[in-house]
Amino acid sequence: MNLFKKFFGSKASGEANDIMDVVDTTLEGVLQNSGLELSYDIDDDGDEGIGVEIFGEDEELLKEKEGQLLDAIQFFTKRVVQHQLPEARVRLNFDSNGFREETNQALLELADRLKSMALEKKKSVYCKALPPKDRRIIHQHLSGDERVKTRSVGDGHYKKIKIFPATGGNNNNRRGGGRRNNNNRRGNGGASAQSGNR
Repeated sequence: MNLFKKFFGSKASGEANDIMDVVDTTLEGVLQNSGLELSYDIDDDGDEGIGVEIFGEDEELLKEKEGQLLDAIQFFTKRVVQHQLPEARVRLNFDSNGFREETNQALLELADRLKSMALEKKKSVYCKALPPKDRRIIHQHLSGDERVKTRSVGDGHYKKIKIFPATGGNNNNRRGGGRRNNNNRRGNGGASAQSGNR
């Protein structure tokens, strides 16, 4: 409980505690209390946000289960920054020995495979439930192909992605059939009326 009070107990004044100071203090406390043999470097990457590289003897634990521990540390740190500096708008990018790049490449390959399946089968396919940052990568990647559309599906932090062809002809065919039937009925009615007149 004392750890949470330390991070969330009061809001910083702004200039006295800038974002990098808050990130530094938060990570120091988290890693000390975790018992993990890990160190970190913090860099200001300009428009890209603040980059945090975590490394050490236990870095492989950060990557297990698709990087859940790395994501959790990043998420917790972001919440502390938002609490202490509510006016700050910055992106935090946590990584460990190139893990993010490897993960992003795997997501792009998965997106391409699912896109091919959707186009080949001409129906929707679904990607496994992913956190927002991973969903964003897939959405942005596939937005460059006008043949498919994507949509997040589900509730909560983790959601599936629906990938489906951008065009669908079934509805048009049904509407077209309806018009043809109506025209036929009008045509038959007209023929009967003419016969009656004659």
